[in-house]
Amino acid sequence: MKGAVLVAGTHSDAGKSLVTAGLCRWLKRRGVSVAPFKAQNMALNSVVARGGFEIGRAQAMQAAAAGIAPEVAMNPILIKPSGDRHSQVIVMGKPYADVGATTYQGLKDELRPIVADALNDLRTRYDVVVCEGAGSPAEINLRAADLTNMGLARAADLPVILVGDIDRGGVFASLLGTVAALEPADQRHIAGFVINKFRGDASILAPGLEQISALTGRPMFGVLPFAENLTIDAEDSLAIAAPRQDVDGGTGTLDVAVVRLRWMSNFTDLDALAREPGVRVRFTRSPVDIERADLVVVPGTKATVQDLQRLRDDGLDLALQQRAATGDPILGVCGGYQLLGEHISDDVESRAGAVAGLGILPITTPFERDKVLANVHGHSAFLQSAVGGYEIRHGRPRPTDPASAAQPLIVRNDGEPEGCVAGATIGTSWHGLLEHDEARRALLRWTAAQRGLPFVPATIDFHAERERQLDRLGDLIEDHLDTAALLELIERGVPTDLPDLLLERAATC
Repeated sequence: MKGAVLVAGTHSDAGKSLVTAGLCRWLKRRGVSVAPFKAQNMALNSVVARGGFEIGRAQAMQAAAAGIAPEVAMNPILIKPSGDRHSQVIVMGKPYADVGATTYQGLKDELRPIVADALNDLRTRYDVVVCEGAGSPAEINLRAADLTNMGLARAADLPVILVGDIDRGGVFASLLGTVAALEPADQRHIAGFVINKFRGDASILAPGLEQISALTGRPMFGVLPFAENLTIDAEDSLAIAAPRQDVDGGTGTLDVAVVRLRWMSNFTDLDALAREPGVRVRFTRSPVDIERADLVVVPGTKATVQDLQRLRDDGLDLALQQRAATGDPILGVCGGYQLLGEHISDDVESRAGAVAGLGILPITTPFERDKVLANVHGHSAFLQSAVGGYEIRHGRPRPTDPASAAQPLIVRNDGEPEGCVAGATIGTSWHGLLEHDEARRALLRWTAAQRGLPFVPATIDFHAERERQLDRLGDLIEDHLDTAALLELIERGVPTDLPDLLLERAATC
């Protein structure tokens, strides 16, 4: 089969990322060569794809669902907010511009052919491309310059599946209103609906399904149930939820408090910890939580200096400093590592120049305009294992005093030191470190020893668990959607017999 489809949502976090991934996994299991695509992504969770290019984390997750390596064509434009009303624009995996919202709109004409070329490239190499929209396609104030929703659907002649989240309520109004708000030429690409996160009696929902199809002239492809304990890499902090532990094994409990930064990035670094039995991971801005937790994690941030100031404004700097002084474990990752240091010199992101850090780790971090983008490997004597991860940063942490007592956390395969261990505080620039099972268990054992707790980690395989979760997505598609209708839609493309839904008519329904 050959074709492409666009998955749009009535709003952010409606479930389009998971439906896209589920479609990719379902098609892969049918033997179809399939790839994901998102023209424009706004997210602070990203990864380094092959070749040293930065793309959104969601597209890497969807590539894993498709059984292929992530590549830059899957996400040609990535927007990373780096402060109030300011963002870094990544184009084809590399920094392209620093813009405000109005300035970015002026860039779209030059970005449009880049998007088209990336999608065409994937379509020539894969049988099916499953595209994901962004936000809502009915953001009428943005429609004229749209790159990723109906603008893409019309430019690439894509049928659109519209996903609505019933768990938030108002799903029928959201589906109907989204279609009605579109101009007729856009409406003709909306081929049908999927309702997501349903829990309850299906017989009660059934009349609504019939009515929405009658009102819009479009089929309901199916209703996905609310999937308990489904843990898939999230695109942004809207998707942060309470963690779960459903794997047997291990003894004891550990409490992990993650400092919830305003511009927190790559918080998926904590997913592997959250899946450990007996480990409770929660995001917080409470000084009391920082004081009482067994391990505190300061995660990555796209705005290190601004988040450092917010820590000071909220008194969290004192809580972290007190914790370090009493010898209780702290882990800093990337931007979190940088702000734990003594000094930051940033003329790139915040343009604040020299700024004092929290003074917990003996490092200084100058920022450079060139961005480090790399997949990395090494060995950690502290964690007693081979380790790996990826780097996405402008900061270049280095020892303030090479003769200090601090030790590197890792020795890279090229022999260079990475990270820092000073007392009970450790830091690293590497994302993805905790996805390595032995390194994660060593961190948990060390934390338990520092806190005097009888905790023994389980022996879960993080990557096998991630595959199991992706298979669950494929199962949801196969078990609950009209897969025959979906295959026909992908192969035949945009239906030719869909009615226009006029706003005047919608108001009388």
